[in-house]
Amino acid sequence: MVMLDTSIFIEYLRASNKTRTALYKLADTPLSLSSVTYYELLMGATNDLKKRDVYLLTQLLTILPFNDAVAEKASEIFHTLKQENKLIEFRDIFIAATAITHKTPLKTLNVKHFKRIKELILV
Repeated sequence: MVMLDTSIFIEYLRASNKTRTALYKLADTPLSLSSVTYYELLMGATNDLKKRDVYLLTQLLTILPFNDAVAEKASEIFHTLKQENKLIEFRDIFIAATAITHKTPLKTLNVKHFKRIKELILV
C-alpha cells in the first residue's frame, strides 16, 4: 500500500491529461490517504461539484486516521526538525507521521519538504 499526499490529488484534479499524472500511474497499487490529506482536499473543495470530485476520487481508498500514536510521532518529528532548523508546515508533519506510524511509504510531489524527515519512506 502507498499513502498519497495532497499534491498527488491536486495534480490529478487540475490535469487536462489524467494519464500523465502520478495518481493515474498508481492505478494498480493499493492506495491510502491520511485523514489530514482528506481534510485538506475537502477544505479546498469550494463548491458542491468539487466536493463530489473529492468523494469520488477517495471513496475506494483507505483513510488512515490521525490518532494518539500519530500525534506522538508528529511531535517527535516537529522537535527534530526544529532542532535542525528545517521545520515544514504542521500538516505535512501530520501526513508524514501518519505514513510512518502506519508503516506506509508516501507518494508526494513535494519531495523537497518531506525528504527532511529521515524515517519517512518516499516512493
